[in-house]
Amino acid sequence: MKVVLQRVKNASVSVDGKIVGKIARGILLLIGFAETDTNADVDFVADKCVNLRIFEDDNNKMNRSALEEKGEILAISQFTLLGNTRKGRRPSFIEAANPEKGKALYEFFIERLKSTGCKVECGIFGAMMDVKLVNYGPVTIIIETNN
Repeated sequence: MKVVLQRVKNASVSVDGKIVGKIARGILLLIGFAETDTNADVDFVADKCVNLRIFEDDNNKMNRSALEEKGEILAISQFTLLGNTRKGRRPSFIEAANPEKGKALYEFFIERLKSTGCKVECGIFGAMMDVKLVNYGPVTIIIETNN
């Protein structure tokens, strides 16, 4: 499982010109699932995302989490994060979860995020999406599991 986490001032995702998810201050998550990922991987990453200390405290130190800040979350499935570029010119997606497994893990991930009490918005699994964001900092963190 691989997640690109970005701290944002705001973000939105649109499908066919219609906004399907929109947040104010918080985190944007681009999420890719591998065929070998499990619910335990999802639990680990969801917990890491909401508790990672990437928001400033009163001393301008990154000491506060999205959970502490009551930050909002925009979670977007992006299987291309699992693209392997070691050989050739075209990425190989052989390590990415098949669509059925990927969708099940994505839905479980969303439910796990919602269970924290954070406001969670999402994209549409498998759709062609347009993502807009204002990266705050910028702060971008990559979170990965290797089972």
